[in-house]
Amino acid sequence: MDERDIRLLLDAVRAGRLSTPQAAQRLRHLPFEDLGFAKIDHHRALRQGYAEVIFSRGKTPAQVAQIVRRMLRPKSSRHNILITKADRRVFAAVRRANRGAKFYPLSGAIAIRRNDATPGKGTILVVSAGTSDIPVAEEALVTAATLGNRVEALYDVGVAGLHRLMEHRGKLAAARVIVCVAGMEGALPSVVAGLVGVPVIAVPTSTGYGASFGGLTALLAMLNSCASNVSVVNIDNGFGAGCVASVINRL
Repeated sequence: MDERDIRLLLDAVRAGRLSTPQAAQRLRHLPFEDLGFAKIDHHRALRQGYAEVIFSRGKTPAQVAQIVRRMLRPKSSRHNILITKADRRVFAAVRRANRGAKFYPLSGAIAIRRNDATPGKGTILVVSAGTSDIPVAEEALVTAATLGNRVEALYDVGVAGLHRLMEHRGKLAAARVIVCVAGMEGALPSVVAGLVGVPVIAVPTSTGYGASFGGLTALLAMLNSCASNVSVVNIDNGFGAGCVASVINRL
C-alpha cells in the first residue's frame, strides 16, 4: 500500500462508497502482516516509495510464493514486486502465484511489473568492467527498473581497454546516476567518476584471482577512491546499488 492507495481509500469513505468497517478491514494487516515465518511490511511503499523486496536465499520456494501472494493483495495496489537471489525452483513457485513474473537468470532476480510509471527524473546507467561482472550489474539494472527508473547498460568497458569506455562518453555524460560494477583491482569507478559530475555508486564484485580475496581488494580500492563523487556498497550487492541509485534519481 502506498500513498495513492491511502488517498483512494479515504476518498471512498468520504464519498460513501466504502463504509468505515470495510475500510478498517482493508487496513487490518497494516502496518505489517505476520505469516509466522515472515512479517510483510505493507507500509514500506508508503514510507519509502517502493515496496518491500524479497531476499529469497535461505527461504523455501513455497515461502517466497506465499509472501508474493500476500503482497499481491489487495488487487487495488499496483506496486511492483522484486525478488532477489532466486533460482529456477523459486521462479516456478512464484510463476504459479503470478503468471506475469519474469526471471533474470544471470542475476537470479524475479520481477513482477504491475506499474510502468517511472518517477525517476533521469537515466540510471549501469556500467560493468568485465563480462564476468554482468550478473551483479544485471541485479542493479533490474532493481532500478523495477523501482521505476529509466535504465541503460554499458558492459565490458574495464580499464584494461580504456578506449572501450571512452567511446561512450556521451552516455556517461547523459546519465543522472551511474552504477559502476567491477572486480579484480576495482579501478573502473574512479575512472568513470573522474569523467562525470553525477553520483557514481561503486559495486565491488567477487570476480578475480587469489589476491582479490573474493572482492575485498576491489572493495578497499573503491573505498579509497580519489574521486570525490564515488560511494560504495557491499561486495556483489547489485540490489543495494540499484536501490540507492533509484532514491537519488527521485530527488
